[in-house]
Formats: sequence, C-alpha cells, structure tokens
Amino acid sequence: MMDFTNLDKLLKGFSDELVAGCGCIVTKDQRIVYEGYHGFANIEKNIPISDKTLYRIFSMTKIPIFTACMMLYEQGKLLLTDPLYKFFPEYRHSARYVRQPNGQYTVEELEKPICIKHVLSMSFGMPYGQDVGDVQTDPTQREIIRVTKELHSKGNYSLRDEIKAVANVPVAFEPGSHWMYGFGSELAAGLVELLTGKEIETALREMLFNPLDMKDTCMRFQADTKERLSVFYAPDGKGGFVPVQPMFDEKHIPGPENLYGCPRIITSISDYSKLGRMLANGGVYNGQRILGRKTIEMMRDNQLNANQLKDYRSPDLLGYGYGLGVRTLMSHAESGCNASLGEFGWSGGSGTWFSVDPVEQVSVTYMHQLVPCPDPDVHLRVRNVAYGCL
Repeated sequence: MMDFTNLDKLLKGFSDELVAGCGCIVTKDQRIVYEGYHGFANIEKNIPISDKTLYRIFSMTKIPIFTACMMLYEQGKLLLTDPLYKFFPEYRHSARYVRQPNGQYTVEELEKPICIKHVLSMSFGMPYGQDVGDVQTDPTQREIIRVTKELHSKGNYSLRDEIKAVANVPVAFEPGSHWMYGFGSELAAGLVELLTGKEIETALREMLFNPLDMKDTCMRFQADTKERLSVFYAPDGKGGFVPVQPMFDEKHIPGPENLYGCPRIITSISDYSKLGRMLANGGVYNGQRILGRKTIEMMRDNQLNANQLKDYRSPDLLGYGYGLGVRTLMSHAESGCNASLGEFGWSGGSGTWFSVDPVEQVSVTYMHQLVPCPDPDVHLRVRNVAYGCL
C-alpha cells in the first residue's frame, strides 16, 4: 500500500525553510502515484508552484541528449568504439597535457583516440569552459576557459563552432584513464545534430519531446514559457529569498544573435516525468517503443573502473558509479539508498533531481530553483522518502 504522507510533509518542510517552492512527481507502472507542489514560483507576485510552473534544469539536459545518442546507436549510426574523429575530423590528432617532475606541463599526442564511449561516460578529460575548480593548477581548465572566452568575444556561435574550437585544447589525461565532468554533453549534442542533420532542439523535439507529449519542454522561449518560469532565487541571509539573474538565460531567447553553443532545457515536472516513465518502463511510452530495454540496461551499467571511480566522489554520489550520461547505483551500503541497484538519473545546478528505477518501474522527478542548491540534503532525502513511500 503506497502512502505518500511522509513525502508531502518533507516537501512542505522544504518550502517552509529551505526553498521558495518545490514540486515532485512519482510514477510507478506507467502512472502517476504522487504529485505535490508547495511554496511559491514567484514570492513577489504571490504565484504558487503548480503543475504549470516551468524550471531551468541545466545539467539534467544531459539525459534527453544522451538518450537521443543511444537511439542513434540503436539505428546503427554510431558505435561506442567509434573514434570521435570519425564524426569530428579535427579530433584526429588530439593531445593531452603531461605533468613533468619539475611541475611543468608538456603537450603530447594521445596514445589512443577519444572514442564515443569516452564522450558518453565523461572519461576523456575535458571540463566545461567555466571559471570553476582549480583553474590555477589545471592547464586544461585554463585553456578551455581562454578558448571559450575568445569564441564568445567574436559574437554568437553555433554548437559546431564550439566543438571545433575546443578540439585545439589538450585534454587532461589519456582517454579512459580518469573521469572528468564537462564537455562530453556538448559533444553528445553535436553528434545528435550531425547524425540527424537537424539543430539539437529540433532533433530532441522530433525524437523525444513529441513522442512523449512533452509540450512544455523547450530550449528556447516559446509562447508563455518565460512568464511561467519559476523565479530564480538565492538565500537573502535572513531566512528569506531574493531574486537573482539566472545563468545562461540569454541562450533561451530565440534568434541567431542569441546562439551560443548548446542551450539547456526548460521543462515542467509533469513533462520531465514522462521521460522517466518511458525509461522506467523499458523504453516504452503509451504503447510506443522509444528505446530498447537492453539499451537502457547498458546506459545504467557502470562504465568506470576502480581508478576512475576515485575521481567520481561527492556527498550526493556515494555508492554510485557513472554509466552513459547518468549516475547509477552500485552499493546500498555506501549510498544509504533504498532504491534498486541500477537506479539511475542526474541532477541540475538549480535544484532539479531525477531518478529512474527500472526494476520497480518507478521514476521520481523533483524540482526547485535556488542557488546555491542546498543539496545533497534535499535530493537524498527526496530519494529516500519517495522510495520509502512506495
């Protein structure tokens, strides 16, 4: 007997103390078994969070992109062992930084090429071009920031332009030897564009959003998207919240003058939960097969070896490995998680979180808009309480 009293109390507590507002949908066996909304999408205008509220999901954009890549894999358009230069020739002679005993770095050609499996498992050594992490000591980070800033200074640019520019940056390590979060999602999106012959938003709409009836999901503002977006909040230091300028919102404005690489997805909890329903149900949604069950099993199979797993550590990822674009549960003991082994998903930088458990045919979609996000406490509690309610 499912009882979601504890989850409802948890979310109400979040909206009373930690976030301006939040919502969550839990699905099981292809149907919604819990849907709850608490707090405000816009405190200043007294607009509550509802099923109509839209959210910027930032890094959770990866799951649709990587799902699309695996759909192309099922169509025979790529192999995981294909070298990246087969699709993007400028990566044929990729190099890496090598630290010498004196602390200086030299640039050496890779011993083996970057392959598609390295891209999808984030194991080829290329971070994002953002000024985060140990920029002073990481030459790859410094160089990709320089290249990205230079590209941006010239005006708008396409995803293909960005991929070509970054090809000149030496990676941080030999492909497959470590794990580094970052530019793999851009390369994956570029593969989707190249292999479909369509811009990434159009490709995702035709491959996923339309078949899953995700009508509110987009990469660029459409109709009333902007008006329905939750306000982006930050703590005001006094127990309340203050609106702040969202990251990358300019990328969502239609028009070629606002084109900067790959924009991130805007969606509703209801829409994104449909993706979860499909993945939890072996790739089938409303009787239509979107993706093969065995392909989903491969996506959620840990791709990292023992050495790579040392790089893959944060409080919210204890007990998890990394599959093809998703975290994947490997240990109940280490994670303290009550989902099935192989539960998978990802989160977004503004407080969104997603979980799929194909063993139980369950998905959990949670969202709020707050920076900095008070996770892992929020997300791990949602995870444990939601699965406990089932």
